[in-house]
Formats: sequence, structure tokens, C-alpha cells
Amino acid sequence: MTEWTGVRDRVLALATVPGSDKVFGARAHGFALDATLTAAEVADLEARLDVDLPEDYRSFLLRVGAGGAGPAYGILPVRRAGSAGWHWVGELLEEVEPGMFAELFPGGADPEATVGILAERPLEEEFDDPADLDAALEAWEERLGEVQYDPRRTAGALCLCDEGCGLMVWLVVTGSERGRMWRDPRCNGTDLHPMRDTDGLPLDFASWYLGWLTTAEAACGLD
Repeated sequence: MTEWTGVRDRVLALATVPGSDKVFGARAHGFALDATLTAAEVADLEARLDVDLPEDYRSFLLRVGAGGAGPAYGILPVRRAGSAGWHWVGELLEEVEPGMFAELFPGGADPEATVGILAERPLEEEFDDPADLDAALEAWEERLGEVQYDPRRTAGALCLCDEGCGLMVWLVVTGSERGRMWRDPRCNGTDLHPMRDTDGLPLDFASWYLGWLTTAEAACGLD
């Protein structure tokens, strides 16, 4: 089991260190953390998602907080949304289709769909009127977005972090990648991919979060 003892206090303490707002993303989250969840709340959340959360993220919700300070602009908070159940504040909202969280994480792109839509990109030499080219490109980009951002591309994963400029980070909760962190740079035209540590090993939630905390403390001159 992940040892989170003292982690909440360490994070909150960074808010009092002069210059800590220079840590990337700190001005957004201010090293503040949401309250922790109770065991009953976590159980209710898992029932809503129809998945067992990875142990390190589950214990983070119980011991550290339900969101707030963390890598980049922080951990998207998970909160109860009244009778609607639960939602993550930010990108992942309660409108997510029921059952999507419990589906197997696909682990990347649909190659045929991606190659097909890229091959359809309108070419300048195919148009005499620039306005027609602009209209064709706009329509194509809309179709491209539908392929790239098909919700089933991230089935079985939770969107936990906004890195800015459209870059997101997901925690996989089903399939062979369960418990691992994936970066989402689709806004730059590249595909989702697993995050790895300096040794090339896959990152789980705890390693990702604690690595950020150690780096933030070092940047603030703390041991």
C-alpha cells in the first residue's frame, strides 16, 4: 500500500515558503488541497464508475485530498454533484456516458481511422478559390477532431490533470495499463502515450505525484 503519511502536510507547507509561486502551476492551485473523502464516499464513487480505483489513487483520495495541488496545474478535484452523482472539476464532467469508465482502455489510437482521416486532408492545389479551400479545411478539421477526440479513445481512464495548452494527463483504471499514467497531447496532433520515469519505467499515480512533490520541494530549497 502506498505510504501517504505526511504528504498532505508537506504539500500545504509549500504555500508558506517564499517564492514557491515560481513552481510551475503553483499560481493556479496555490498548494491548496481539497478535503479528503471518506471510505463511504470512495466506495460510492467506485460504484458510480463501476470500477475499483487503483490502490494508490484510492488511498490518495482518503489520505491526501480529493484534488488540488499537484503536477502542472494540479489534480482535477473529484466532487459529488448532488443527485447527478460525481464529477471531476475541469475536463471530465458528469456528462460522460455511463459505463465508459468500466470499458477496457484501448491503449492508443485507432490506426485505420487516423490514417484515413489524415489522407483526406484538402490540398491547396485542388482549389482555385482560397475561400473554398478554407471551407474544406474547416470541415476536415472538424472531422479530424471527431476521430481524435472520440470518447472511446479514453474509455477506462480518468482525466486527472491539465498541463496547460490543451495537454492532459489520464489515469488508466482498466485493462493491462490499469494504474498507469498516460499523457494526452492530441491538441498537438500526436497520440496518447504512456508516461515513463527517468529509467524508462511506466509511471503509476503515486510515482507521478510524489515525483512532482520532491521536485517542487527542491525548487523551493527544501530537503
